[in-house]
Amino acid sequence: ERKRLADAHAAERKRAAEAHAAEVRRLAAEHAAELARREDEHRAAADRLTAEHAEERDSLAARCDRLVAETARLTARAREANSSRAAALSATANAAGRMQALSTGMLADLRAMEEKHQDEEVLADLFHLDHRTAQAGRLADSVAVLTGARSGRRWARPITMESVLRGAMGRIGGYRRVRVHSAGETAVAGHAAEGVMHALAELLDNAATFSPPTAEVHVYVEEVPSGVIVSIEDSGLVMGEAQLRRAERAVSGASVELGGLTGTRLGLAVVGRLARRYGLQVSYRPSARGGTGVLVLVPQEILVPAGGSALPHPGTDAGTATSGTSATATTAAGTGPSAPSVAPSLPRRGDTGTGAAGSSTADSTDDAGSPDAAGSPAEDSAQPPLVLPRRRRGQTLAKAERGHSGGATPSRPAPTAEETRARTARFHTFRQAVRAVNDGQSPESTLTNTPLPQQAGGGAGTTPPGPTPGPTPGSAPEALADAAALTTPQSPEGDTTP
Repeated sequence: ERKRLADAHAAERKRAAEAHAAEVRRLAAEHAAELARREDEHRAAADRLTAEHAEERDSLAARCDRLVAETARLTARAREANSSRAAALSATANAAGRMQALSTGMLADLRAMEEKHQDEEVLADLFHLDHRTAQAGRLADSVAVLTGARSGRRWARPITMESVLRGAMGRIGGYRRVRVHSAGETAVAGHAAEGVMHALAELLDNAATFSPPTAEVHVYVEEVPSGVIVSIEDSGLVMGEAQLRRAERAVSGASVELGGLTGTRLGLAVVGRLARRYGLQVSYRPSARGGTGVLVLVPQEILVPAGGSALPHPGTDAGTATSGTSATATTAAGTGPSAPSVAPSLPRRGDTGTGAAGSSTADSTDDAGSPDAAGSPAEDSAQPPLVLPRRRRGQTLAKAERGHSGGATPSRPAPTAEETRARTARFHTFRQAVRAVNDGQSPESTLTNTPLPQQAGGGAGTTPPGPTPGPTPGSAPEALADAAALTTPQSPEGDTTP
């Protein structure tokens, strides 16, 4: 029995071993088959990924080639656009320079005609054309500034601040409404005088354009340790916070693309370019007069004391009306051959029976150099007719304060035909006196032979006004803004150049 059990156990063990061996062989075969299947799958996946990678690589290479070609094309277009833009700017700057030269030549021709013609109506038309040509010259200067070209001239000597202000006033249409209350005792260096004058002209033009036709623009000058502050106050449109920030950003001197400028923003862009070039600081603030105020800080680096090297102070050598009265701006300031157009103002006719209510502060000149304020005939006989008046320090500011102490300055009435003829005849007298002095002749004989029209409404007791004191030899008074305005529209705003 034991042997039988042993044999059965051995047979069972043999059978189990054979079964185990068979199972091992089966599992090995299955594992080998699985490995083979996985290897086939991996090989197929690798082949597929390799093919896809090659295809993607070819696609990326093609796309890179296309991008490189597109980049090259865009680079060529950008280079061509930059070249075209530079050519356009160069052509525009060239055209602006030609316009500047044409306006300067036209102004010289107009002044030659003004010296040649004696007819009052012809002179009035010439003065009007002179003023409009000066405005066209300012527009050409603005285009030159925006295109990076040189604007205007470079003076060989400093220009007094009052001359700069009057030159700026002479380049705008509404110069009649500008009131200069003080001008300071400093001068602007010659290389920067034209730029400062142009910037102030743009700001004055904005103030006059965006204010009511009867409102005045007031200009104050204050000397501070860091330079000179020019304050321009108007009573026109009130700018909101966003508009003030946009205006300050435009005049800050930051680079502005010309493509983003509109027609109403060219002036501020010009001011910004000039501010960056000459170190000006321009800021906006609400005005106490109800409109907008502009503060322009002219730095000390471009200022010099008003001394012997500066141009003559207008009104000192030529009997100019004081600041704070009606503005007498030069029609072509900044376009003369050797000096800015700072000319004496025409003598104004006194009140002819209109009464105190009809007199206007803007129409009267209290300056000592005015023939109407010369005094009694006894004083005229005691003083030679060609003695030049001298401005006393503080007299301008005091008269301006007295003129404004009684209330707001009334708007200037339109001159009558008689007043126009009288003022033109007085200018004839002034010019002939200057010619007589320069030629070494007797100015009294020239003045005696010049007929003067009677005042409007004057009777037998009306005395013709005396001659205007002429300038000293060497001074170069040019066309007067008062005479230029004789034929301008009678609106206080006048003609404005867009």
